[in-house]
Amino acid sequence: MKKTLFLFIFLFSILTFYGQTVKVVGISDGDTFTALFADRHTERIRLYGIDCPEGGQPFGNVAKKFLSDLIYKKSVEIKVKDTDKYGRTVALVYVDSATIANEELLKAGLAWHYTYYDKNPKWAAFEAEARGKKLGLWGGSETPVEPWEWRNTKAKIF
Repeated sequence: MKKTLFLFIFLFSILTFYGQTVKVVGISDGDTFTALFADRHTERIRLYGIDCPEGGQPFGNVAKKFLSDLIYKKSVEIKVKDTDKYGRTVALVYVDSATIANEELLKAGLAWHYTYYDKNPKWAAFEAEARGKKLGLWGGSETPVEPWEWRNTKAKIF
């Protein structure tokens, strides 16, 4: 049992460190997509450290289109960080060696830096810069509602 557990942890850490190349076969929303792995299985992947507006929120569809334009039908590298409560793999998503999808959404003003899970000051600066430039969801006259607050409000209604 201990050997099996050790092997699992070792293999997981290798995959996390080196990443895996997957093909993007579906876009669910601005921060979630479906990946096809080399062994032909699919998984839903959630972008680590950010949260995009939901489909029913302002800019939700814009964020989804942005992610689609960036990664749909492309091979990307994922570096697994965690698994969320819905069983989705949570990952950094590399479009190429210089482009990280998570960061691109922040820079475009289409995501919040999810500081509850990530403390990266670089990402906080990307969000602050987008806010300062009034990009994406920061450009409207209304104060944007954080997706986690919006989901919480919807859950209370139903």
